[in-house]
This record gives sequence, C-alpha cells and structure tokens, in this order.
Amino acid sequence: MITHQDAAEATAGRSPPAATEFHALSDIGDVRRHNEDSFLIDAALGLAAVADGMGGHLSGEIASAGALAALQACLSGALSPRDATQDGPGPDPDATTVNQRWRHTAVVMQAVERANATLYAANQARGHADGAGMGSTLTGFLLLPETLSLVAFHVGDSRLYRYRDHTLELLTRDQTAYQLALESGAPGALPPPNLLLQAVGPAPAVTPDLALFDCRDGDLLLLCSDGLHGWVPHAELAETLAQRDVPLARACESLIALAKRHGSRDNITALLARIPPARL
Repeated sequence: MITHQDAAEATAGRSPPAATEFHALSDIGDVRRHNEDSFLIDAALGLAAVADGMGGHLSGEIASAGALAALQACLSGALSPRDATQDGPGPDPDATTVNQRWRHTAVVMQAVERANATLYAANQARGHADGAGMGSTLTGFLLLPETLSLVAFHVGDSRLYRYRDHTLELLTRDQTAYQLALESGAPGALPPPNLLLQAVGPAPAVTPDLALFDCRDGDLLLLCSDGLHGWVPHAELAETLAQRDVPLARACESLIALAKRHGSRDNITALLARIPPARL
C-alpha cells in the first residue's frame, strides 16, 4: 500500500536541512533471554529502521539483523549518498519534486521486497513451509533532504511516530489481527495484540505500507518495537519527547527506562532522529 500524505507541502525558497541527528538504543528487557530486536542507522543514505525478529532458537536475532542488512544493501546499491538526494547524476530540468519522491518510494519498495526474499529463501533452505520459519517486522524511513520529505515503510507492528508542534502522531498502522478487529468492529473477544497479519520472511511476497511525509525544522522521529509502544501510554511517550533540550542519547535511555517501569516483558528498542533547522 502506498499513500501520499503531507509530503506535497510547498518547499520553494527553502534550503535543505543540515545533517539529521540520530541515536538508538536496544535493550534485552527484564524478561527475555535474547534480544531479537535490531536497528539500522545509515546517516549517509538518510536511512533508519527497526526490526523485531521472531522464530525462536535465536532465529529472531538472525531474522531482524538479516532483514536490515538486505534492506541496506539494496538501497546502497540503488542510491549512492549523492543519489539519495538527487534524481540522477545531475540536475534534470524536466524532473519534478513529486517524481523524485515517487522514484525513491519505488526504490524503497524494492528494498523491502529484497529483504523479504532474502529471509524467505533462508526459510526455504531450512525446509520450512510457507507461513513458517523465522520472520521480522520492518519499519523505518528514508530521508529526502532536497525535497524536505521522507519515505516511510512498514511491515508488522513496530511503529514510526513524529513529534511536532507539541503533538505526538503515529505515522504507521499496526498490521495485526487486533488492529483489524478494532477497526472492523468485529464482535466477540479481541485477538492477541501481537498476532501479526504479515511479517518479512515467512511468505514469498510481502505488502509493505509506504507513505510520503513532509519534514519540518525540529521534527523528532521515533522508531520503536512493541516492547516500548505496547507498554507505555501514548501520553507518556509524548511527555518524554517534549523535553527538547535533552540529548537524543539520554532521551533513548529515558524511553527504555519508561518501558521497564511499565513492566515491559519484551525486548525494547528506541531510535530517534531529529530534523535540524533548515539553512537560510
């Protein structure tokens, strides 16, 4: 699914922002024996992602790390650091901002599909039937500084949030049976919150949610696994991110501690990215 949300906002007369600041922290938590979460930051590409693996017997760690490695390799091959902000080797007088955004959206789609194909092939090699074997969530974004926008991609129930103008907004929709039941108003008991509708790896094809969003000066982006958002109330996440003068490293530590205070029984991963003020 591809949606074009608020990325069409005019950017005429504005220069691209300076380098985005990133920081991430992943914690095994207080219950699990292994950390099956992984995160990726590639500042040169403007790429960040979080993956929450599943499969047991250490396969979760392999799945999440493998999904991120395949994603990064595909995007690195398709987009050099220079190409990540330009549509081709040089200026194209016929190119438009929208075309550039959709070009990168297509590249991100291919990269998610490559990550799925990589894990699926590994499952097949181990003799797993379709729908079985290791898998992973995969949620992240590719920044497009020249157009002051980002491409968000999402499979599973890790999340992408944006804190802007004193408001924390969820930019992804959980791909879970629980979320589907809530939206459909299905009668009876709700399914378990962690029952995924799809993940990267178990099936030969995957359908990521893709969306374009604008970036504004001072936006704070949060990527996290359900070890954080599944336990901490939305309002408390917002309160933590509202502390604008706190370094991102300390903010990540605060988010991890907050999840533990709320009794999180899962691995906990928080990745923050701050969009700096644009150069005049």
